[in-house]
Amino acid sequence: MREELKGRTAYGAPQLDVPVRLNTNENSYPLPEVVAQAVEKALSDEIRGLNRYPDRDAVGLRTDLAAYLGLRAEQVWAANGSNEIQQQLLQAFAGAGRAALGFGPAYSMHPLLCLGTATSFIDAGRGEDFGLTAGHAVDAVRRHRPDVTLLCSPNNPTGTALSLDIVEAVLAQKQGLVVVDEAYAEFRREGTPSALSLLETHDRLIVTRTMSKAFAFAGARVGYLAAHPSIIEAVQLVRLPYHLSALTQAAARAALAHADVLLGTVEAIKQQRDLIVSSLREMGWQVADSDANFVLFGRFPDQKTAWRRLLDQGVLVRDVGLDGWLRVTAGTPAETAAFLKAMKEIR
Repeated sequence: MREELKGRTAYGAPQLDVPVRLNTNENSYPLPEVVAQAVEKALSDEIRGLNRYPDRDAVGLRTDLAAYLGLRAEQVWAANGSNEIQQQLLQAFAGAGRAALGFGPAYSMHPLLCLGTATSFIDAGRGEDFGLTAGHAVDAVRRHRPDVTLLCSPNNPTGTALSLDIVEAVLAQKQGLVVVDEAYAEFRREGTPSALSLLETHDRLIVTRTMSKAFAFAGARVGYLAAHPSIIEAVQLVRLPYHLSALTQAAARAALAHADVLLGTVEAIKQQRDLIVSSLREMGWQVADSDANFVLFGRFPDQKTAWRRLLDQGVLVRDVGLDGWLRVTAGTPAETAAFLKAMKEIR
């Protein structure tokens, strides 16, 4: 085994059989019946052709994703979740002797993806309120001169979104690529912009997204990026042959054809998120502002003990490794009620 991998543990959240699972930012609502039937038909239509390889470049799926984003197919690439998308980007543009810059606490897979691709990872940190300023971001880029800068908006695990001023300030440094991870973009509060609006004027910008969250499609594993066509051409050099199965492509296209139905749960989830924020603050807890489908809250004398006390009541949340803080997914009204009831019990 490589020396830098020895002694490490694999990424993953606990998968426990409890009544209320709110630890992995999944969409708690199952696929609507009309979507489930459409996916079943799409899969059935593909089965008899499984003796053939799938479309290697997923042109049909990319065309549908581009239509959803208001872009062109040549600006979009798809893979098995946004994790694989980001791995492919690091394989193509980072690697041995190169560095990626992040601002933690942020998505915990980013340093692991860097580790797996032999990329040096630099954590420039955030403010005490988990915010990130343009000045801090620019100073870090100038100091470290990374080949790839990783920005998260909304940020996981804090839920905080970035203003476009920050993204533009980093892009203005013309230092390597800038990846904006927008896995939770559909949940952002009204008036919060997407970095997609900057694509036409910045060929170093990449926006990554997923169907796992807002589309309630986590089990299908579909992520995608939007960028200049030259970025897609570079990524195709490192992607594995036929990396997206015919079944995955068919299921995703069927789901995208019903995007309006699938996204119908987004507003309901945002309402539960805002209820969690206001209720926890009324109880006296500190809560980070959230533009995602989850909430970071604390501060506990010992978050591990708090996590266990919630679990004892049948509520599973996430210990993300931040001293004094836990993260909870916004789910259904019943799940929110169970979580808030459990929180009252651990006061």
